[in-house]
Amino acid sequence: MKVIGEFIILFALWLLLTWSLAPAQVIAGVLVSILVIGLVGDIFLFKVGRAFNPVRIFWMLVYIPYLIWYIVLANLDVAYRVIHPDLPIRPGIVKIKTSLTTDMAKTFLANSITLTPGTLTVDIKGDELYIHWIYVHGKDIEEWSKYIAGRFEPILRRIFE
Repeated sequence: MKVIGEFIILFALWLLLTWSLAPAQVIAGVLVSILVIGLVGDIFLFKVGRAFNPVRIFWMLVYIPYLIWYIVLANLDVAYRVIHPDLPIRPGIVKIKTSLTTDMAKTFLANSITLTPGTLTVDIKGDELYIHWIYVHGKDIEEWSKYIAGRFEPILRRIFE
């Protein structure tokens, strides 16, 4: 069952990346998917069966536009800071805490933070993430955690935990 799930995920990814149903592309996708499973199928980091849970898929579909919305807002904020005559930045590296427990959830959180302009995940150690932030405000780890990660964690928890 694990191999079939891995094949479905890899083949679907192939179809999304090539965006073609031409017979040559489909055959190439099947062959590449089988080759990848044969070479590295044993090191998949997550349980494939969990990926096909309809509730998790629903929350992932909710998360994608939610993340895009915050990326757009952050783009506007960074654009404002760049064109503002006083260049209102106060960069720094802050430590935030996450309540997420799985490595996959923490990775998605770190990538979501990095995709959001103005923030960059520098390191992850246990339940702490180190974030480079274009405009540090607030005084403590709880406030920074709530502002940077708090908006993503509830949905990521429903997807990955």
